[in-house]
Amino acid sequence: MAKYFDVHPDNPQHRTISAVADSIRNGALVAYPTDSCYALGTRLGSRDGISRIRAIRDLDDRHHFTLMCANFAQLGQLVHIDNDVFRAVKASTPGAYTFILPATKEVPRQLLHPKKKTVGVRIPDHVVTQALLAELGEPLLSSTLLLPDEAEPLTQGWEIKERLDHQVDAVLDSGDCGTEPTTVVDFSGGEPEIVRRGAGDTTRFE
Repeated sequence: MAKYFDVHPDNPQHRTISAVADSIRNGALVAYPTDSCYALGTRLGSRDGISRIRAIRDLDDRHHFTLMCANFAQLGQLVHIDNDVFRAVKASTPGAYTFILPATKEVPRQLLHPKKKTVGVRIPDHVVTQALLAELGEPLLSSTLLLPDEAEPLTQGWEIKERLDHQVDAVLDSGDCGTEPTTVVDFSGGEPEIVRRGAGDTTRFE
């Protein structure tokens, strides 16, 4: 059964955040809130966590996982980013955007798009997510909590606990965070390509 953690959305309890971070370090798969919708998260190098996310979401090997980063220092270690792209990404973060970029050697091979060798990265604008990333001290491997054959992500922590009780190890609940996933912009070809229109404004990339 999944452990259930309830935190304040604006002032999350440090002891609770620390407990969730410890569980992630020990290989747990957690459901947690972001500034777009809930996500599944696990430690960057966790093969088991990756396999479980693929199973829950019924994903193939062409799916772009997202590396949730606390700041640009973390993001810059994971992807190759030139000056023009840097300015565009910087202007849009933190926020509800995922950027697809060529990965560095710091990213485990099983996370990369098999042909493009790219990965998704984002810096969230959400108090609880940022608190978790700060406590964890490393990027969090993530994927939107959108179940197969369902049009919208799950939005309530109690419902996630109920539906995925035996598939995740923990649920971090800070209340409703919306149903719209991030806007996804692919910069791997140099020019921005909008792959998915979501919560982030796409005007600057058009």
